[in-house]
Amino acid sequence: MMYILKKTAAMLALFAFCIAPLQAMAGDDEADGLFVVVTSDNAQTQMMAMVLSTQTVKQGKSVRMLLCGPGGELAVKGSEQTMLKPLDKSPQMLLKGLLSQGVTVEVCPLFLPNKGADASVLVDGVSVAKPPVIAKELRKENIRLFTF
Repeated sequence: MMYILKKTAAMLALFAFCIAPLQAMAGDDEADGLFVVVTSDNAQTQMMAMVLSTQTVKQGKSVRMLLCGPGGELAVKGSEQTMLKPLDKSPQMLLKGLLSQGVTVEVCPLFLPNKGADASVLVDGVSVAKPPVIAKELRKENIRLFTF
């Protein structure tokens, strides 16, 4: 009998542990917005980051985006664009749409120096992140962090 009680208690604890994140996600209407970090060089992954960010803005929530490593190439003028279906648009096109809607988009401070470039290569509206500012943004209570 004691074995069954212990096993039942363990199962209930596991269930509670697994369901808590789902309940938090269900209450995301209370979240103020997203902090999106894009590091992938995969065009489909980048596109999903842009699509979800666009939808978040359309739903009246804030988005702030940080592009690092290969993800930083999205912000470089004249970088190669990959057109993706079903939108027949590139991640860069959606990025520019987010910028036009007032989304703050920054590249990691290591990106340009390690590319041998300066801020003049960046798409209009994209700036270089300042680590203290980013650290403060990441600590905000009602902001969800997504990484791609």
